[in-house]
Amino acid sequence: MAMEQELEWIEAQNIGISVDLVAVAKRQLQFLAAVDRNRSLYDGPVLNRAIYRYNACWLPLLAKHSEVPVSKGPLVVPLDCEWIWHCHRLNPVQYKSDCEELYGRILDNCNVVSSVDKFCTRETEEIWDSLYPEEPYIIDLNLAFSEDTSDKVYALEICTKYDLVSAAKRQTPFFYQVSRPHMNNDLFLEGALARYKGFLHLIRRNKEKSLKRFCVPTYDIDLIWHSHQLHPVSYFKDLNKLLGKVLEHDDTDSDRTKGMKLDVGFSSTTKQWEETFGTRYWRAGAMYRGSTPTPVTNTPFPPNMINKEKVKTNEYKKIIQLPKVNFVEVVLEFVEVNNLPEGHKGSLFVTFSKTQPDILFDAKRKLTILSESKVKQVASFQCEPNGELIFELMSRSPSNLPITKSLKTLGTTSLSLQDLCVSASDLSVEKWLDLVPSSGNVSSKPIRLRVAVSFTAPAAAQRVLEMVHSRQLLKKSCFPIPGKTKDATGRIHVIDETGTKLMNLQIRNTEKKVRENSYARKEVIGMMKSGEIHTLAEFIGTGWSMMNCQWSLFPCKKSSGDCYIFELVGDKMVKFYPGRKLDYEPKHCEKHGNEKDFITAVEFSAEDPYGKAVALLDLKSGLVKVKEEWMLIPSVISFSIFSDTVNEQQYDDFAVDAKSAELNNITQNSNDTNKEANGTNSIPSATSEVKFNMVVAKRDASVPGNGELSSGICGGGCGSTFGNMVKSDSCGGCGGGGQCGNMVKSGGCGGGCGGCGAGGCGNMVSSGGCGSCGAGGCGNMVSSGGCGSCGAGGCGNMVSSGGCGGCGAGGCGGCGGCGGGGCGAKFAQSDNPCADALSKGTSTSQVNEAVAA
Repeated sequence: MAMEQELEWIEAQNIGISVDLVAVAKRQLQFLAAVDRNRSLYDGPVLNRAIYRYNACWLPLLAKHSEVPVSKGPLVVPLDCEWIWHCHRLNPVQYKSDCEELYGRILDNCNVVSSVDKFCTRETEEIWDSLYPEEPYIIDLNLAFSEDTSDKVYALEICTKYDLVSAAKRQTPFFYQVSRPHMNNDLFLEGALARYKGFLHLIRRNKEKSLKRFCVPTYDIDLIWHSHQLHPVSYFKDLNKLLGKVLEHDDTDSDRTKGMKLDVGFSSTTKQWEETFGTRYWRAGAMYRGSTPTPVTNTPFPPNMINKEKVKTNEYKKIIQLPKVNFVEVVLEFVEVNNLPEGHKGSLFVTFSKTQPDILFDAKRKLTILSESKVKQVASFQCEPNGELIFELMSRSPSNLPITKSLKTLGTTSLSLQDLCVSASDLSVEKWLDLVPSSGNVSSKPIRLRVAVSFTAPAAAQRVLEMVHSRQLLKKSCFPIPGKTKDATGRIHVIDETGTKLMNLQIRNTEKKVRENSYARKEVIGMMKSGEIHTLAEFIGTGWSMMNCQWSLFPCKKSSGDCYIFELVGDKMVKFYPGRKLDYEPKHCEKHGNEKDFITAVEFSAEDPYGKAVALLDLKSGLVKVKEEWMLIPSVISFSIFSDTVNEQQYDDFAVDAKSAELNNITQNSNDTNKEANGTNSIPSATSEVKFNMVVAKRDASVPGNGELSSGICGGGCGSTFGNMVKSDSCGGCGGGGQCGNMVKSGGCGGGCGGCGAGGCGNMVSSGGCGSCGAGGCGNMVSSGGCGSCGAGGCGNMVSSGGCGGCGAGGCGGCGGCGGGGCGAKFAQSDNPCADALSKGTSTSQVNEAVAA
């Protein structure tokens, strides 16, 4: 930073904040998670009841307590009332006005604690019951209320006129944007606090210059801003001292399209930040993640239905042992270059790659340089936090020569990721690097490149296993494979991200004899590299017993009324849903894929009563993506069972009556207690073979989700050597499996439903509106006057945007781009080839957004 910019940053950091906002942010995240476990508070009669209780009970009690303490200890606010109070305070000007009108003063949260703090509630409950004998202190949020309380609110003599229903609905999506683990990291939050002070400093400078600018925060800043507003007296005191007024928090504008208020506001905030402080505004892990995924159920799962018995043996837990892999989300930008050779002509760009093999990031990508191109390009990706990033400065001559001859390497340099993770106290670095010249490019001064990198704290990576049917290996072999060919075709090989075969799985029918009777038996056999053989699952009656009775897998009955197809019960409860759900939910052009190829495993627990995606099974490509280590073995067993069960049936046929013998064509005496095998195992019949084309998918470490494998999910549309090349005033097209994916020039939307490529270069989009979605080689390279794009390939997102960036999942990133109100673009872990890794996609038509939420 120049001296003037350094002084600006120092002045920003001297802004006084009278409350520990890092601690408040941690408590806020805990509270929002508790509300999200009780989603009836988001809408409907429970929300109306909560608003009534807030106005009729909590605010009057708080007013009494703020005047003269009514308890020896702190008041404990009920969860439903706290949610409404939370939403009310996030409009600080309205909250101040309402409090002063109704109670003559601002009602603060001094000597008040949250219900999620596990503080003793007995004293508060006794006070509540004495004041409001007809209104219970705690209400069951899962019960439907027959009484409509919305009219009762307006009948109250003392009641805020603020539309709290709308306020609650506006705040509902915020938790999804800040619910990733790194948001709770101390370093991340301390950096967020520093950036919040920088954000306030920009607003102060605008006020001093009488400039009317709508400043839009990234989500890390917005989390701290919310935390400040939750302490209203401190917020008013601090902001009045800084600005001479209370700073409004406008969460009513949610239009994220190009040229609208949020888009323009985020672009101008980015520009002002970088001019004022000399550092990048975009921040890894702080950008917009996309819209909240559709829930798999609207009814919370009762955790008391989960089997609490402890697993008696660890025999099967370490059958598959994978080395621990961590990942970081990275946002990379090349800011400036100087000391170029005299007489240099040609356009400049930088290629970047990693020295150390990385299951998440193993391709060379490129970005332009801001000072040269005058257009912002940002790459977002995931990688392991080790090895070095290698940068090569390239020059392309303005000639008609072939590309290979017109390119020239001017110099190289590197940056150690491992050192960054240790030394960068605020999880970011921006510095000049001297380039080592290539042969023939010696100059008196070394060429220098300014590199800006931000990243998240290391976290455990999702694992991706490949389930490869032996038929595919036979087809690729030039020589006969010894042994029984028919037996080989019944096997599935389990392969990790490095190509190492972990085990073989086989579903086989055997004949079992008990006393004088024989009956058919079906089981899943695991054959290890060491030669060990394990019976991993056995069909019993109407379901499967897995891993020596540690788990039971049963098909859903059609009469259940739920949309899941199987449930896995053990010390945890997992349900399998057809299609990609929750964090795996497809985004935009990816929806062109066949959802019947996918099954999502969703865990239900007290912490996640609405479900948490823990694995994705792709029966067509043979990929199994697993987020939790305990789910590795159950996932691969389930994959083999589902593949065998589906056979030529549709997924809907999974939901059969429990007595149906057609599911597996097996009969068994359910009363047998002394089961013994007859010693010989039969070869699987033709009807039990997997009918899906489970080919070895090309590994594409650029795809997010911790080493996911690219199977061309997005590219199923047209598919030819160059995919689709579309010039359109509206939407692009969908190109499948082609070398270049889609190349779309669009006056409106360069992606939306179209612009989807799954091959070589992903999408290359020039758009006056929005970017596009690509799942191949180079990811998305987007030049956009407005929004960026969504890419899941080689280069991650490379976004050139006059407004904001875009969304990229290349190399694993999340999405670049802008967002607002805590926004920015998604850089999170998701598993969506078109929408980043992170858990979790972003809208290509809404990337350039900032949600002042």
